[in-house]
Amino acid sequence: MKLLLKYLALCFFINNPANLVPPKSFMWKNVAFYLISGCIVEGLIADPADGSLEVFLRTIMAFSTVATLLFTTKKWHYYNQLYTAIFVCENFIMTLATVTEGLYFWMVMEHNESAEEISIALGFFLVGWYIAIVSYIFRQMLLFPMTKSVITAFSYFVLTYGLPMMFMDI
Repeated sequence: MKLLLKYLALCFFINNPANLVPPKSFMWKNVAFYLISGCIVEGLIADPADGSLEVFLRTIMAFSTVATLLFTTKKWHYYNQLYTAIFVCENFIMTLATVTEGLYFWMVMEHNESAEEISIALGFFLVGWYIAIVSYIFRQMLLFPMTKSVITAFSYFVLTYGLPMMFMDI
């Protein structure tokens, strides 16, 4: 629990992911949570089978993008630490996205006229926060300057969310 709290602190720009060394069981539980929560969120938004496939594609893209980044920067030894830091924070954001979906459903049931606008605004906020978190992780772990870390985080987001979504639209 202590390690989880240290990783969750990354979501609030506290701690250095390079100083956090996760055990294998923690890393794989994190991936399992990512897959399950992602399938739930995507299942609420789209067809559960398509949503699950998209989540698996995102997972593959996340692992390969982290691997490619670390291979090109010659910092392969950070692989487990980097993907764990990103996945813990993604799981946190995914949990908040699930709450947002629940809130949207509740507002629709209550016939709130602003339900869609509020849900979209929360979605944009969560995406912005996610990119800021991943940028922080890249800056702390890989010692990237701010601009490079933001560009890399945005690129990571496009690769891990945009490409699988685009693939699913084909």
